[in-house]
Formats: sequence, structure tokens, C-alpha cells
Amino acid sequence: MKVVVLIVGLAIIGFIVWWFFGKHDVAEANAKVTNDQQVVDVEVNGGYSPEVVVLKKGVPARLNFTRKDSSSCLDRVVFSDFGINQALPQNEKQEIEIDTSHPGEFQWSCGMDMFHGKLVIK
Repeated sequence: MKVVVLIVGLAIIGFIVWWFFGKHDVAEANAKVTNDQQVVDVEVNGGYSPEVVVLKKGVPARLNFTRKDSSSCLDRVVFSDFGINQALPQNEKQEIEIDTSHPGEFQWSCGMDMFHGKLVIK
């Protein structure tokens, strides 16, 4: 019995280590410029997809968030570097204008800071 408990415990510890420290594939989207504007659609469903969005500096940009997840954790998106704290109504597209005048990497998160995404402007 102790051996079974030991094996199960080690399996759980291994899973936790993999979950938090392992390399996971991250969905990334490069914006395409059309009519001097760039638009990227982001699906919110248990996280953000794509999780990394790459925009071109100096071209007006819009991110379209559509929340499919009913979790209250994901009902807001926060871009602290841009002063944006936007509600995301479920099953509705929410457009967010992004200032692309400064290059860099900027984080976004859910309202509870549990789920994250990254915006790269170059």
C-alpha cells in the first residue's frame, strides 16, 4: 500500500513540475497590415489564443477579444502598460485599440492576473 501511495505521490509531483516549469507550445500571431491598419482576433477560452501577438510599430492596431469562457476570472482583460482594463462580455467581440507608437514587449492579463498574454511591438 505504501508503494502505491509513493508512486501516486511522485506522479503528482512530476505533473506539477511539468505544468509550471515545462516548456509549453504558445500560440503566436503576427498581424497583417491591411488598409494601413492591423487587426488580430484573440479567443478567450480557458486562456488566450493566440497568447502572443506581434504588431508592427507605428501602424494603428486593434485586438478583437471574444470571450467564450463563462469563468468570471476571464471577464476582463488588463493592459496595465496602456491603462486599459476592459470588460469582455461573453460571446461578443470586444475591440481594443492599441497604441503602437513605442516598440517593446507588453503583458496583458485577466482581471485576476491568473491568465496572461504578451504583446510585441516591433
